[in-house]
Amino acid sequence: MRVSAPVYHLKRQARLLSRREKIPLHEALDRVAAKEGFGSWSLLAAKAAEAAPGDKLLARLMPGDMVLVAARPGQGKTLMSLEVAVATMKQGNRAVFFTLEYVHADILDRFRDIGIEPADFNHLFTFDNSDVISSGYIIERLRSAPRGTLAVIDYLQLLDQRRGESRAHGPNPCLEVVRPRT
Repeated sequence: MRVSAPVYHLKRQARLLSRREKIPLHEALDRVAAKEGFGSWSLLAAKAAEAAPGDKLLARLMPGDMVLVAARPGQGKTLMSLEVAVATMKQGNRAVFFTLEYVHADILDRFRDIGIEPADFNHLFTFDNSDVISSGYIIERLRSAPRGTLAVIDYLQLLDQRRGESRAHGPNPCLEVVRPRT
């Protein structure tokens, strides 16, 4: 069962309710949990704690939000992005995965790495590793996407590399190192 807001928001609602109605906090927490469809706060908290990482992140997002995931290589950025995509698809929404790094077989393997059978989401998942991926290309591909579609753009830095390499007049000015005058 999905809650209407992140747990910390629900806890804040309970604190405000406790103050406003002058009731003990545990009672206010239980009331908030009941509104969310749980018998008690402890059940709501336990359910939230067992949620998959992708579910937790997705619960904090609103339509139109953008999340930039950055870390050193091998830290799990792609797997975490796929976990969020799976959480989206479990809700019946579509997910689109753009990449300049992976081939389709790699992504199928990454799904299996997180314990998901890719065939379960064939109708909701689109994989795109076109050589012409750019911001304009992504915008065009997503123009007719239904509300709730999650777009993952994997290895975004490769877009800048490719753009910098393709310019005849030199490197991409967005990627230049600018040093202050001394």
